[in-house]
Amino acid sequence: MNSKAIWLPAVLLLAAAALPAAAGSEPSGQERAEAAGQGLIGTPAPRMVLKTIDGQQIDLGSLYGRKAVYLKFWATWCVPCREQMPHFERTFESAGPDLAVIAINVGFNDTLADVQTYRTRLGIRMPIVIDDGQLAEAFHLRVTPQHVVIGRDGRIQYVGHLASDRLDAALVTARSVASTVPAAKDVSAADTHSYVVGDELPHMTVATLDGKQFQLHPAVAKQRTVLVFLSPWCESYLATSRPGLAADCRVVREKVDALAGNANARWLGIASGLWATSGELAAYRDEHRIKIGLTLDDSGNLFRRFRVMNVPTVVIADESGRIVQRLEPHGTDGASALATAVGGAATR
Repeated sequence: MNSKAIWLPAVLLLAAAALPAAAGSEPSGQERAEAAGQGLIGTPAPRMVLKTIDGQQIDLGSLYGRKAVYLKFWATWCVPCREQMPHFERTFESAGPDLAVIAINVGFNDTLADVQTYRTRLGIRMPIVIDDGQLAEAFHLRVTPQHVVIGRDGRIQYVGHLASDRLDAALVTARSVASTVPAAKDVSAADTHSYVVGDELPHMTVATLDGKQFQLHPAVAKQRTVLVFLSPWCESYLATSRPGLAADCRVVREKVDALAGNANARWLGIASGLWATSGELAAYRDEHRIKIGLTLDDSGNLFRRFRVMNVPTVVIADESGRIVQRLEPHGTDGASALATAVGGAATR
């Protein structure tokens, strides 16, 4: 599946796009984006106040009724994002007064320094916003790049993956639409609780790939709870250009596998829904013979609730369900810290 090559960093040769997919029938990038956007087309776009990496504010709600809006979700490690950047830049340069063009970095395994370096190297001039998860939730982010076009009437008109004639046509149509702007929820004002060290795990249940139910908050105070946030593409697709990150994902997987038999802890692997389906997650599980239960966070809700923007990330709660530690393991030291944190339950 060629579209999955977007998980490869931009410096890889395009020949890497021929890497085999986990399952031959998995949907293409365009199909994934369109499926994600099905429930959005024609609905009022959210009113949100964005902050660029230069400290400027962009009030989306104030643009509706005056301009069409083009949001492109992207990442510095995304090959098609870079391939499409000339098209994106041309659209920005020719936008005129009736189109706002905004680059939305997905904030996933990207730092501010990464984005600034990328901007300088490619000469990007349009406003850049690093998402904290709110935009991804509001616009059902599933792939990178993901294009979202909002008409002048404030309604979402197009969601896609390719820089194609369909995208160009949507940008033209979006500018011509002018009508009463519908009411929309002010997403930036939403009060969504996030869980940090010191908080109790939420009382919610998630379904694992094997059909079991996992209660995040333990029903009986006997074991620690270990949540391992991961992405099934990390080890393979980042192995060449981000070997350190790929190694971290591998080391954590191996350490989790070694510790999974520890009766002092219960485990759940939470996989990002970016470029991952249940079938692909199952293939990853089978390939590596992963013992712990896995769930696909296809909406990104759990990643947002626990403020996870990098993989691997491990969240550990004590026997009562209170979060006591958060690890973003690096190398063998990180694996040792994980073993210590989990093994510590044995002396309690």
